[in-house]
Amino acid sequence: MAAPLSSPSSASSAPTDRIELMQTFVRIVEAGSLSAAAAQMGTTQPTVSRRLQALERSLGVRLLQRSTHAMKLTEDGERCFDRAKELILSWSAFEAELRGAGDQPEGRLRVVAPHAFGQQLLVGPLAAYLKRHPQVTVEWLLHDGPHDETPDFITEGVDCAVRVGQVSDPGLVAIRLSEVPRIAFAAPSMFEGVALPAHPRELEALPWLAARNFYRTEVVLTHEHTGEVVRVPIRPRLVTDSLYALRSAVLLGVGAGVSSAWMLSEEIAAGRLVHLLPQWRGTPAPVHIVYPYARFYPAKLRLFVEAMRTAFPAS
Repeated sequence: MAAPLSSPSSASSAPTDRIELMQTFVRIVEAGSLSAAAAQMGTTQPTVSRRLQALERSLGVRLLQRSTHAMKLTEDGERCFDRAKELILSWSAFEAELRGAGDQPEGRLRVVAPHAFGQQLLVGPLAAYLKRHPQVTVEWLLHDGPHDETPDFITEGVDCAVRVGQVSDPGLVAIRLSEVPRIAFAAPSMFEGVALPAHPRELEALPWLAARNFYRTEVVLTHEHTGEVVRVPIRPRLVTDSLYALRSAVLLGVGAGVSSAWMLSEEIAAGRLVHLLPQWRGTPAPVHIVYPYARFYPAKLRLFVEAMRTAFPAS
């Protein structure tokens, strides 16, 4: 009598092995290729291919049709993909329930953050998180895209992202961490022999540098006591998506700019930069940590979010 398709390989596999194979299959589909899935999982393409073949042998069906240039789910693969995601979530929730409060975070966490924050402001909380949770590794990916751009969490295998600016995507959990004050600043060399501006309207005559992600054609300043709002039109000589490049160019006397106050405090205190119109503030930038809605969140993500919430400097 012929053995059923599910034996012998599947009969000897532990349930966790099956879950791991399904996790690999889901990652392949979401990433779009075996090589992309392997990169996200920190393994090799042959390993991913072997896991896919093991799952197909275990189930007795072909899940993917592959050619040199394309990959497509079979009809069985489409059914398996939907059920696999449900099973993975259920298994993760089951494990979390059994472990309870003693759940120890482990595995790899992929985080996307803006360059300036990721290189300076958030490194301290990140280091503290890694010291507290030695079983976790973090991929710290720095990217300065448009302020309304979010990573493709599924395709890129990203767990969460730190975002500066408003978050409007209804499919994301957005936890507000703080609000970053912004100020106008320039190099002292721009005002040799002339008085510093006394009102925002006087700023229009200055050469300007612009942060592409937050302003390009005008700067909005608000008086911190009276609440008066002035819109200053600008024609920037340089537009950049890097706050560090903006600060460096201002230090060299190329023009004035607006940036996060925390980035400029040392230079202003040392006299290398001048805070223009100290009683006026640029539009503050809210900072959020965002991630997709899900029925279950692994401990590594939950504890990272909590670390950011408690350690992020106050406005």
